[in-house]
Amino acid sequence: MKDQDAQFDSLLPPLRLDRRGFIATSVAAGFSLAAGQAVAQTAISTDAGGLLAGKIDIPAPDGKIPAYRAAPQGKKNLPTLMVVSEIFGVHEYIQDVCRRLAHQGYLAIAPELFARQGDPSKYTEIPKLQAEVIGKVPDAQVQGDLDATAAWAAANGGDPDKLGILGFCWGGRQVWLYAAHNPKLKAGAAWYGQLAGEPSDLKPKSVLSLVNELKAPVLGAYGGKDAGIPQTDVDRMRIALAQGPAPAKASRIDVYPEAPHAFHADYRPSYRKAEAEQAWTRMLDWFKQNGL
Repeated sequence: MKDQDAQFDSLLPPLRLDRRGFIATSVAAGFSLAAGQAVAQTAISTDAGGLLAGKIDIPAPDGKIPAYRAAPQGKKNLPTLMVVSEIFGVHEYIQDVCRRLAHQGYLAIAPELFARQGDPSKYTEIPKLQAEVIGKVPDAQVQGDLDATAAWAAANGGDPDKLGILGFCWGGRQVWLYAAHNPKLKAGAAWYGQLAGEPSDLKPKSVLSLVNELKAPVLGAYGGKDAGIPQTDVDRMRIALAQGPAPAKASRIDVYPEAPHAFHADYRPSYRKAEAEQAWTRMLDWFKQNGL
């Protein structure tokens, strides 16, 4: 079953093999081609003044993962937020989100979690991107790469006891999964991530099936007019959270009635300024309330 993100949201990229073997791509310059033409009048651009910002490599057991890092310059022991991208990878929008968070005092890191499968930024068609890259990424690989990202952060200016995560679309689902994976996580924020779905070899569990395994509370931001994530799934998730263990009960899902899918993506026509700004403020408050 294809990710619901791909319902909304062919050029094969040049690839380079790193010395350890897996395909290593760079983080993108500009916006992903598959996402469509950026809407210049709404796309937010955050400068890097006062920040240490740019591309890094994160060591993994089988190679190096490209990533984008932004943090207040000269600061140490920072609360860390891992930023998980949409299916379009770590392109300009995700990099800008990292800079926004860094200006709030966070070490923000967005790993390119599709590095072994290909470079999403070079694709022009979502179905082809989904088939050749996104649909080949195992959940277990993502969780391992996020663990590697957390370890890099702890060794490079981050406070290992203050770890959070946020993600959009495809990344929103990964937030829920990671909150069920890492007991050291303080909190997560999932922006319109898939909740249901049929199990497969690469995606053995849905978010709904993992509620009782949550180890950290998650704030969900969902659109009431999201055509791909039914409100019935959101309702089921709310009920499951209320009946779950403490981290589940501490979680919350906010629904923005007039918002579509990807309403925070300020470079796309789906952007809804009022809802995006309100959800962003709530997310920052959420992280602070949870010790980040």
